[in-house]
Order: sequence, then structure tokens, then C-alpha cells
Amino acid sequence: MLQQDNIKSQNFFNKTFLSFNYPNYRIWFLGQVVSLFGTWMQVTVLAFLLYKLTNSSAYLGFLGFVQGLPSWFLMLYGGVVADRMSRRNLMIITQTSMMILAFILSILTFLNLIRPWHIIILAAFDAPARQSFVLEMVEKHALTNAIALNSTMFNLAMAIGPAVGGILYGYIGPAWCFVINGVTFIAIILALVSMKLKKTKIVKNNSSHISDLKDGIKYVIKEPKIRTLIMLVGVVGLFGLGLIALFPAWSKKILQRDSAVYGFLFFSRAIGMLVGALTIASLGHFKFRGKLLTIGSLFFPIMLFIFAFVRWIPLSMFLLFLNGLFMIFVFNLTNSLVQSISKDEFRGRVMGLFSLTFFGFMPLGALLCGVFATFFGETATFVVFSIVLLIFAIFIWLRFPHIRSSE
Repeated sequence: MLQQDNIKSQNFFNKTFLSFNYPNYRIWFLGQVVSLFGTWMQVTVLAFLLYKLTNSSAYLGFLGFVQGLPSWFLMLYGGVVADRMSRRNLMIITQTSMMILAFILSILTFLNLIRPWHIIILAAFDAPARQSFVLEMVEKHALTNAIALNSTMFNLAMAIGPAVGGILYGYIGPAWCFVINGVTFIAIILALVSMKLKKTKIVKNNSSHISDLKDGIKYVIKEPKIRTLIMLVGVVGLFGLGLIALFPAWSKKILQRDSAVYGFLFFSRAIGMLVGALTIASLGHFKFRGKLLTIGSLFFPIMLFIFAFVRWIPLSMFLLFLNGLFMIFVFNLTNSLVQSISKDEFRGRVMGLFSLTFFGFMPLGALLCGVFATFFGETATFVVFSIVLLIFAIFIWLRFPHIRSSE
């Protein structure tokens, strides 16, 4: 009996961490965990520092908007570039740039020269390359598992980074938090440099980047399942993820607490996302991805709606845990389904569009949330946005049955 239990636990571990069988993926995973920890710590510190300087929910929304503004200018083009050049080299360039910006923020803060507009401008400065790079590290049958583990690392960092950032903000100040973030980028840069990758065939053609971009958009439009999945991610990004921008105001104004509680709100949501990602990874080659995706899209807004009326911190954290769990069902499964369906030669551009809907619509949502909260209050913003999300989820469920039947 004990031996059978050991075999089952080994099978569970092997199934859940299938992608760890690939050395390059192991290196990538460890480097990204360290780097993303610093990134999420800085996101938390930036938002709280800005709210301290301005005491404005509108500014928080604007910060969320400009953090994703480059997505609109560069994400689609980045998808074209990701199909034309080494994705590893592209990511080394982007990660180095973000490291430099973190150090600039720390210097301005150390010198007491930091102003709201500094935070806004520096926040405005690789997603398609990162998304489509997965298939260069693992084989196609491990793609869903690798994407799920990517979300695990992302949410592990999101769980720890904001909580630690909120605590360190009070003890050592924001400047040192920015320094720590800058140092953490070294881990992912070293990981990328040390990988031993097979030479990937880069498609060389004489067509213009604009022509390639148009071809990628046409391809997505002609594929109904990809088109619907990307539309779903866009709406959730616009009305669901933008609400994160209000967390500093929520912890200080609604819950009457400090930056530590802000970090714990992030922590709870991220733990839910982490559990959701590990759940997907542990299921292996399951054939009910569409059903799980539908469940996530329906219950994600319901948790937000209930959260809007709760003022007891433990219950707020539990609801955000469930919200994160259902949210990761939406984003992980749309990601894996889109990549599974896409043709290899279009994958970079398709993931450029996918990333644009995720990273591009989220800042628009943050701006919309900030403006709406300024006029109607934070509670009303959560209520209205969650209702919109629920109505859209029901629309997708009824109008596009092929999504919930996806395997």
C-alpha cells in the first residue's frame, strides 16, 4: 500500500513538473522566479509611493495605464520581430533595459528628486518573445504543462513580491526596493545566456514588417476559435485586471490599513493563481480545457462582486484567493489553446496579439478604473466592472459553444 502511494506521488510529481525534464526550462524557471520577484515588488512599491505622493485613485489608474502603454506601440511589432530573430537575444535586450530603468528609479528616490511624473514616465518603459519562446525550450506535447508552470513562477513571484515589497517599503524605503529589483534582473539575463538551445529556423523573407503584421492579423481574424479566445482575454483584461490598480486606495481608504495589507491583498490573489496554475499542470493531457475555461470566466467576476461588499480582511483575502484561482483558469487555458491551434510560422504574431489583449487592455482598464473610482467610488467600480464581466462570460458561454467543448 505504501509502495503504491509512493508510485502515485511520483507520477503526480512527474506529471505536474513534466517540463523540468528539459534542462533549458529548469534554468529559465529559476532565473524568472528571481527576476519576477523583484518586478512585482517594484510594482507594489511604485503604486504605494505614487498614492502617498498624490493621494489620488485617478493617478493610480494613470500609472497602470502608462505601465502598459508600450504594449500598444510595441506588442504587435514585437510579435513580428519574434518570428524573425532569436527570441533569446530579444529578451536579453529587453531585460537589460528594464534593469537600467529600475536603477534610475532608485537613484531619483535616493536623491529625494522623485516626483509623480518621474514614476509615470519611467513606468512606461518582450511579452510576445517570452510567450512564444516556450516552444524553444520544450517539445510540443509539454506545451500546456510549460505554460502552466510559467504561470506558477509568475504567481509565485506575484505572491511573494508584493507582500515583501509592502513590508520593505515601511522598513527600508522605496529606493532600496528599486535597487533590489534591478539586481534581480541579473538572474534571468544569466539564465538566458547560459542556455544551450537548438538552432531554430528563422524565416527570412523580403516582405515588410507591416506586411507581416497584416498577415498575422488576417490569420487571427480567419480563425474563429483563436479570434474568440483573444476577445475573451481582452475583455477580462479591460474590466478585470485593471481593478488591481485600485488596491492601494482600497487598503488605505476602504479597509483603513497600510501598505502591508496592500501587499497581503496581492499575496492572496497570487496564491490563488499559483494554486490554479499547479492544478492545470497536474492534470496533464486532460481533455476538458474548454469546460474549465468556462468555469473560470463565470466565477472570476462573481468573486469580484462579493469582494466589493466585504470589509473583513481575512474574508477579503479569501475571496481574492478564489478570484486568482478562477482568473488563472481563463488566462492559462486561453494561452495554451491559442498556441496549440496556431501555425508555427504565425505563432509569434498570434502571441503578439494575445499579449496585446492581456498587457494592452489591462492598462486601459486601469485608467478606466481610476477615472470611474474618482467619480463614483472604489466600491461602485468593483460592482459595475464585475457585472460587465459576468454578462460577457454568459454571452461567450451561450454564443460560442465551441469554446467550452475545446479539448
